[in-house]
Formats: sequence, C-alpha cells, structure tokens
Amino acid sequence: MERERSPVVFGVLGPVSAGLQESPIALKGPRHRAVLARLIVARRRVVPVDRLVADLWADSPPKGAVGAVQTFVADLRRALEPDRPPRAPARLLVTEGPGYALRAEPDAVDAWRFETAVGEAAKLPPARALPRLDGALELWRGPAYADFAHEEWVRGERARLAELRLRSVERRADAQLALGLAAEAVPDLDAHLTDHPWREDAWRLLALALYRTGRQGDALAVLRRARSTLVEQLGLDPGPGLRRLEADILAQDPALGAAAKTATETAGPTETASRLWTQAAAAYDRTVAAGARARLETTVSLLRDLAVTGGGGLTAAREHRMAAVAAAEEFGDPALTGRVIGAFDVPAIWTRGDDPQLARQIVAAAERTLAALPPPGGTASYDAYDAVRCRLLATVAVETRGSHSARGPQAAGQAEAIARRLDDPALLAFALNGVFMQSFTRAGLAPRRAEIGAELVELSARRGLATFEVLGRLILLQAYCALGDFASADTHAAAADRLADRHERPLVGVFTRWYGALRLSASGDLAGARSAYESAAADLPQAGMPGLTHGLLPLALLSLHFADGPRVPPRDAIDPAADWGPYRPWITPLAALATDDRATARTALRALPEPARDLLYEACCCLEATAALELGDDAVLTRVRERLLPASAELAGAGSGLLTLGPVAGYLTAMSAALRN
Repeated sequence: MERERSPVVFGVLGPVSAGLQESPIALKGPRHRAVLARLIVARRRVVPVDRLVADLWADSPPKGAVGAVQTFVADLRRALEPDRPPRAPARLLVTEGPGYALRAEPDAVDAWRFETAVGEAAKLPPARALPRLDGALELWRGPAYADFAHEEWVRGERARLAELRLRSVERRADAQLALGLAAEAVPDLDAHLTDHPWREDAWRLLALALYRTGRQGDALAVLRRARSTLVEQLGLDPGPGLRRLEADILAQDPALGAAAKTATETAGPTETASRLWTQAAAAYDRTVAAGARARLETTVSLLRDLAVTGGGGLTAAREHRMAAVAAAEEFGDPALTGRVIGAFDVPAIWTRGDDPQLARQIVAAAERTLAALPPPGGTASYDAYDAVRCRLLATVAVETRGSHSARGPQAAGQAEAIARRLDDPALLAFALNGVFMQSFTRAGLAPRRAEIGAELVELSARRGLATFEVLGRLILLQAYCALGDFASADTHAAAADRLADRHERPLVGVFTRWYGALRLSASGDLAGARSAYESAAADLPQAGMPGLTHGLLPLALLSLHFADGPRVPPRDAIDPAADWGPYRPWITPLAALATDDRATARTALRALPEPARDLLYEACCCLEATAALELGDDAVLTRVRERLLPASAELAGAGSGLLTLGPVAGYLTAMSAALRN
C-alpha cells in the first residue's frame, strides 16, 4: 500500500514559502509566489482570473496576462502535487468557476495556525496560555508576506496580522506578570516598545514589570517616557490605565505586587527554567565580587553560548569578546588571559571571518599571551600551561582562516600535537577545528577534510561534545559534496539537522538549506535551484554571519550558468551593481567580457591575486579560468591549471556545501586543449 504523503504547508509569516514533508518546494519566480500568496490571502475562497491579473499587474497587464496566470497555476500545481497522475484533477490548487482557489487544510498555513493559537490562548489560564503564545510567536520569520510588502492586495491582511502579533506580544507579557515572571517580561517589552512606541498597554505592562522587580524609579521613568512620546509626537494625553498606574506606584499600592500564588506549581518547563536563570543570575551578582577574575571567565562562557544561537546572539558575542580579553589582560596574568581567549571555542565552519579586524585583534592578543607564558618543557610545573597554550594556538589557527600566512597551519599543527599528547577530547575537538580551517593550503584537499570531519564526529559522539559533532557533520557534508558523493552528504545533512534540533543550534539550518539548493543545482533542476537559493538567502541577514552573506547569493545564481562548463555567462546574468562581496575581483573580467569589453577584461584578469585559501578557492580559480579561456591568455591558463590539477576529481565550489560550478576536470580539459593550440 502506498504511504500517504504529508500535506503541503505554507509560510507567509515572513517570505512566502511552501514545503512538503519538511522539505522546501521550489516556487520558481516571484510571479508564482505572488499567485500563491494571493490565493492564501483569499482563505480558500475563489479568486477570479481577472482579479489575479489586476493584482499581479497593477499598472497595465500585458496582452498575454491571462495565459501567463494559467502557466503560473500549472507550474504551482506541479510543484505542490508532484505525484498527481497526468490529467487527474488537482486536489489542492483547484479551478472553480471563474478562477482558482487554494484548498489548504486549516493548519497548513502558518498565519492560520498563529491565529488559532492566539485565539485558544485567550481562553486559557496564564500557565497554559504562555507556552501557547510562545509557540505562536515563534512562527514569525519576518514581516507577514515579506516579499509583497508594497502590494495593495495584501496590505489589509498584513496590517491585520501585524496588529494581532503586537497584541500577542503584550498578552504574553501579561501572562508572564500573572505567573510572577516580571523580570523575564522586561527585556521583551523594552524591545517591543522600541519598534512600536505608540502601544499604551505595552508601556503599562513594562512599568508594572519594573515595579514588581523592585525598580520603582525605573517604572516611573518609563511612565514619564510614555507621556512624552504620546504628548509630543501624537498630541495625546496618556489614557486612564497609565495615569492610574502612575498614581498606584507613587502610593505603593499593595495590589500592584500581586501575582499568581500558584505560579511555581502551574508553570511549565520554559517558565521554570526562566525563573531559575533569573534567580541564579541574581545570586551570582550578589555573591561574586564585581572585580573577581571568575566573572571574566563566566562572561566569556556566556558569550560562547550566546554565539551558537546565531543572529543577534552571535553579533552581540562579537561585540563583547575583545572587551573581555582586554579586561583579562589588565590583570597581568597570562594564564587567566589565555583561559579567557581560549574559552571562546565556538565551532567555525565557514572559512571567511565575520569581522576581520576583530580576528586580527584576537590573534594579536593570543600571540602576546603565548609569548608571556612560561616556555614549554623543562619542569613538570610547565605542564599546567599546556591546555592554555593549546587553546591559544587553536584560536590563532581558527582566526587566521583564509589567509596565505604560514602561521595558521603552524599553529594548527602545534595545537593538535598538544591536544593528542594530553588526551583531552574537548581540546582535541577545538584543535581539529583549527586544523580544518587551515586545510586549504592548496586545491583538492576534500579527502583530508573528510578525515577531519570523521574524527570529529567519532570523538564528539563518544564524549558528548554535541556542538563539535555538528561541526564534524557539516565538514563531512562539504567534503562529500566536493567529491560528488551526494548520498553521503545527504546523510550528514540530515544528522546535522537532527542534532541542531535536539541541542538548539539554529545556525545549522542556514547551511543545510543552502545545501538543499546545491542539490537541486547538481541534479540539473536549475529553476528549482534558483528559487531555493533566493529563499535560503532571505534568512541570511538574520543569521549574524556577514562573512558568509556578502556576495553569496549573486555568486550562487551565477554558478547556475556554469552547468555546461566554462562559458562566459550572458550579460543579464552579471549585475555589476550587485553585492559580489569578496568575489568581485573574479567577476569583473567576466562582466567586461559579457559586454565585449575585452581590454578591460584582460587588465582585470591579469590583476587577479591568488584566491583566498577557503571553501571557494576552486570556484574562484574556475571563474578565472573561464575568462582566460575566452581571452586566450596562456600565462593565466598555465598558472590556474597548475593550481587546479590536485582537484581534478572534485566539483568546483561544491566543497562549500552551498554552490558548484561543475567538475574541475572539465575546466582542466578545456585549459589543456587551449594550451596545446
């Protein structure tokens, strides 16, 4: 008996998307997504074809607009119901009367699930309402229907959902206050009001939360700020709720401190953990002296945990990391400084740093600390510094990623040797991360990286180092992509996703979603890959990884034009104004060739440096080779061919796990033929 397929699910609380069995569905171009979004807005009702035409082409529909809509619908049907037999009637996107309707299940659209959850939460006691609201708000990936923010047909629905979301944030804070979680409510309400300063109820809740945490002065200051905002910017006096609260705070009305007496008994695990964190942090703040060294080591541990959450957490960790190092150096104790620097052992998978200036500062501090430590060897007392020395060397190896300096590989080798001698699994995992980051000294080293990834997985799984096991899985994904073994890459992608879900590592999904787009590209589904790349790129700005983000989407889309080998892409495939990031030098000759400006192309080609030693080294070499083949530049061809020869069995760029320009062998064959001629 054929197994029943899971229903299609749709996302509109952010960029419009569709998925089947937890896999994204490629929706081709923006018009296809617009048709889908318009039908979702209609909530299972029929949308006439002429209405779709008017909405898709607000100014002047082209002559073939109706036919185009029919094509869009046919494409969507194939994507949404891939197993539907030919000529069988559609069950999901149906034709009815003068138009079309999307007969999605009530729980198939994230916005509908959100509304249901919020409605149910309104009828529940605070202890049960809070997790329901948490789950509802987690469905939001960005503004509703983010792709179509300026379309008239979705304006009312976007406004309605946005208002419901704002009310839900405030209802969640209300539930927290009822459960005695005032301290936990403060930061979320503060952030909420930063973006929405006209919400009177949010001002009331924030002031009440501050009062209940013993911050009466701050509560009154918030009420004054609310009055100033409303009067000066809107010309409105505060409502009776805010005025009454101010009077009650000044009178220290006992009723203001009331909260649910049974909060401890009725709270779920989320609330319990949150309360425990608040209480423990307060106890730590009272107990550990403000200038204690222990505070620095605790701080950097928090920054490490913050970094693996991605997004704002990763950004905040970068902002405070060097300050912690500088504070440690002020004590004049190199062992303490070494522990603070080396405790930030956040696994790194992408070979371009997010903040090069910070990386240089960290490396300089690590080198200063290494020089200040007692020299290795001599007496047994020096062994106490080996673990610190190992972490410092691993830090140098990780933070000098992508450079042509000999120091990075040297530091990686030294860190690995110390970690193996000490037989410390956590040290060895961090050292192997440095070894991985320095495994790009030439092209064609995917097999070596596969060995590193396999050891990391085995070591981490055995010793419970979940974060480094994720790193090992992603390294293996990349290495097997480079070797064209996508079945093995699929296995490690799935394992990485399972680990990420279990251990709350959201950044993993960034890489596995891009891998999904690469898989479509490698299989020849270029249209699906384009859509998948665009969808995956929508999450990058929130990931907190500018070293990955800059230039990646244009490069990925350009790579689709290399499916048939080294040919200069057409003019419309290379937008000179796009954010090419660090890859622009290798794009410039191709952009000039696309406009037949051979003189500029030749000058740009001959000015190219050797690419950064990173995951896209081979890809940049192949872009260089493509321009050199078109220009017949034997000197460049000879140089690039020598670089690429060790990677003859690999797919160019696929070692990134994100994109590919096809087999390196094809470029080598073309270059050899050109040089013979």
